[in-house]
Amino acid sequence: MLKRSTINQSIETARIVFEAAGLHLPAFATWSVEEWQVRGHEADEIRDCMLGWDVTDFGSGDFARIGRTLFTLRNGRHDDPRYPKSYAEKFILDPEGQRAPAHFHRSKREDIINRGRGFIVLELTASDPEGNPAGGTLCVAVDGVACTIPSGSRVKLNPGESICLPPRTIHQFWGEGGDGWVIDGVKYGVSGEVSSVCDDRSDNVFLHGGSRFPGIDEDEPRRYYLCQEYPAPFCGS
Repeated sequence: MLKRSTINQSIETARIVFEAAGLHLPAFATWSVEEWQVRGHEADEIRDCMLGWDVTDFGSGDFARIGRTLFTLRNGRHDDPRYPKSYAEKFILDPEGQRAPAHFHRSKREDIINRGRGFIVLELTASDPEGNPAGGTLCVAVDGVACTIPSGSRVKLNPGESICLPPRTIHQFWGEGGDGWVIDGVKYGVSGEVSSVCDDRSDNVFLHGGSRFPGIDEDEPRRYYLCQEYPAPFCGS
């Protein structure tokens, strides 16, 4: 299980690194637990579209190696006409040595953007109709320039560069080298994701198992709600 203390510290680190990278977060990024307790239906879009902080170890039990700290700024929902946005955007903290497990999305198309310093490295693999890794080639676009690469290749993004990943592209990515920010001996990069609507409850396929949202060991008090934890709207006394 992922410790609440790890979640709290990861969010604090992300706030520092995002600010250093010039990425400004919306006001609800700092709403306290107490403030959420009195938020009513005016914040339904944040709750229902799972905006905000997202910290997970994907059930790995090894957050330093397999994990993610993200902030979702905007999103829509396919199944709810109140939220017709057809796009989503996230900021992602990239500690050197940490990555998400190999996975693909059934329907989401996404651009991964190097929004920080240092490099973002992606390992990209084709999938067959059953969702297994496949050989052959992949067609991707780096900053609008199409290219064909062998399945299983790695692509390195310099600061400001981006790559578009079609649905069903198996991928992992991580920060590496360069002039990243160093906090407590760990080097950090920052990536961004701009995509079609993100449905993290049903659109992810993990090649080697895992869960999108972690079990949590409440070893210290919560400082922030995660996107899957928000309380019900406050309806007054």
